Amino acid sequence: MQDKYLYAGLIRLRLLHHAAKEPIYGLAMIEELERHGYKISAGTLYPILHGLEGKGYLTSTEERSGSAARRVYRVTPAGAKALAAAKLKVRELFGELFEDDPAA
Repeated sequence: MQDKYLYAGLIRLRLLHHAAKEPIYGLAMIEELERHGYKISAGTLYPILHGLEGKGYLTSTEERSGSAARRVYRVTPAGAKALAAAKLKVRELFGELFEDDPAA
């Protein structure tokens, strides 16, 4: 992905979107993002998740299964509110991006 700087906000929105649907964890999100063409490492993803948590959009807990532990993220009310506002902005941007595109 050559223009990854431009996609950083989209990755954050995807993470919020998925966390609003169900609890998420890092490896599953790396795989989900990869399905959509985003090549992202754990070293990139976890700081994004921590940043979203630091801003109050996500909360996390450690869940254990035997000796294995996994940090699971859930959307907060503030995150759900921010996601709803972002959806309106994305819808508006989408309209502008494709208003003069005959292929759209």
